[in-house]
Amino acid sequence: MTSTDSASQAIHPLEGCGLHEASMDPLLQPEQQFSDIDETELYSVSWNQDYGCFAAGTSHGFRIYNCNPFKETFRRDLKTGGFKIIEMLFRCNILALVGTRVNTQYPPNNVIIWDDFQSRCIGEFSFRSEVRAVKLRRDRVVVVLEHKIYVYDFMDLKLLHQIETLANPRGLCCLSHHPNTSVLACPGLQRGQVRVEHFGLNRTTLINAHDSKIACLTLTMDGLLLATASVRGTLIRIFNTMDGTRLQEVRRGVDRADIYSIALSPTVQWLAVSSDKGTVHIFSLRVRGIGNNRSSDSTAAKGPALFHQSSSNALEPLISRSNSSNPSSSFSFMKGVLPKYFSSEWSFAQFHLPECTPFIAAFGSHNTVIVIGMDGRCSFDPVNGGEMVKQEFIHFLKTETTPR
Repeated sequence: MTSTDSASQAIHPLEGCGLHEASMDPLLQPEQQFSDIDETELYSVSWNQDYGCFAAGTSHGFRIYNCNPFKETFRRDLKTGGFKIIEMLFRCNILALVGTRVNTQYPPNNVIIWDDFQSRCIGEFSFRSEVRAVKLRRDRVVVVLEHKIYVYDFMDLKLLHQIETLANPRGLCCLSHHPNTSVLACPGLQRGQVRVEHFGLNRTTLINAHDSKIACLTLTMDGLLLATASVRGTLIRIFNTMDGTRLQEVRRGVDRADIYSIALSPTVQWLAVSSDKGTVHIFSLRVRGIGNNRSSDSTAAKGPALFHQSSSNALEPLISRSNSSNPSSSFSFMKGVLPKYFSSEWSFAQFHLPECTPFIAAFGSHNTVIVIGMDGRCSFDPVNGGEMVKQEFIHFLKTETTPR
């Protein structure tokens, strides 16, 4: 493993999601500009940290899209091939890029830190095995391999931590993005186990989340809450990351499913789950994170100090009353007698899509959910739940908008 160059300390915020145009590095100089009529294969899509933008890795390069209002804001069409991983850093000019096996310049075992303001590579990591994922926060670069995770300082790209994991072909890993907390969650060394690193507190929590292998996980922005699903795809569980206490469990269904994504709303009032069953499920949560009410605003600014309080007595600060509740079986009064699914919390709202295409979901504004794969936006009733309503449908690779 090697890293070259030094990371630039100047990260320039840009309006919207647009990336600053500058003279292009010869390595990224396009041979031609591909039109939307050309065959463009989609390799991956990924959200930025606040879910306001997403990046698409294609067979020709990559593209950046703004969500609200929807528009393509930037693209690079390359002569060397496409990228399988594109990771944004909020809405600034810094991107992490990982190429494909057919990319003649950027192989899948290298990570490029690209500064589009300077239009050049400002850092490069090379590994012996294929890179499964890259995660960014303002002070860290995290590279995920199948059996190991490397954590680097963003300023000088020096290695800070190495974490061993169970086989992790999906590249499962997530980071907090609150400026006062530095939390990483990833698979542990045991089946169904999640390892949570609170770097600021020098504390590790091991959570036995499921009996089966972990399939998907996500953290709140502050890293205080963790949501997980296993390869069975029937249950989603929410944990306190400080002591591993399970706070809530909801049921997607009874049949096995491949979970594509888990998303938490900014207020941690809602949870969205997408799967290969062609359904997005919305659940009402009884948990809350830092800063979800006015009384906690002053406490939230203290950052890590709150974690010490939360780990002592502390589940009450993480439990909140919700105006909405998830439906449960009419047999729930026989909890402990009938099989467990009769007493489960089921989804509050749902949206059905074709089962043939993988898709990921995130929360937008005003009780909306953005679904990439369906390439559109749907809304749900925060009081009555039920079937969600499609608001718009967009072929984002062709940027065609279909009226409602």
